[in-house]
Amino acid sequence: MQCPKCDCVQTKVVDSRTIEKGKVTRRRRQCLECNVRFTTFERIEITDLVIRKSDNTSELYSRDKLERGIWLSCGKLDITKKDIDEMISSLEEQWFATKEISSKKIGEDVITALKELNDIAYIRFASVYRDFKDVNDFIADIQKTFIKK
Repeated sequence: MQCPKCDCVQTKVVDSRTIEKGKVTRRRRQCLECNVRFTTFERIEITDLVIRKSDNTSELYSRDKLERGIWLSCGKLDITKKDIDEMISSLEEQWFATKEISSKKIGEDVITALKELNDIAYIRFASVYRDFKDVNDFIADIQKTFIKK
């Protein structure tokens, strides 16, 4: 593993433990050159899940791409990396049972999970995913989702 400070590839593992119900290994490493300590995470990368987009094109699933989109909706909120990682891992478990999934299904699943995590993150993600055009779209979604009649 390459040191983030000096780029040396000679490192040693100082501590190792599993997280996310045994699905991720967290390793504390130390550079043998500059002694800086850093953390790495090891998880199984699923590369054969195909995303079918709304324009009927396909692309391979990217956890990083999904995580970036979710973080944009969670900015400046009291949401931790652990919260996001656990949410995505839980969703991935459902999705990887199949070899192909629609982007619409992914978006709706993320919206549902964000609603359970944080209302503001939910509405931010929904506003982009559902392509709200004006404040009336926001109001309609908030009334439908949060205001029980």
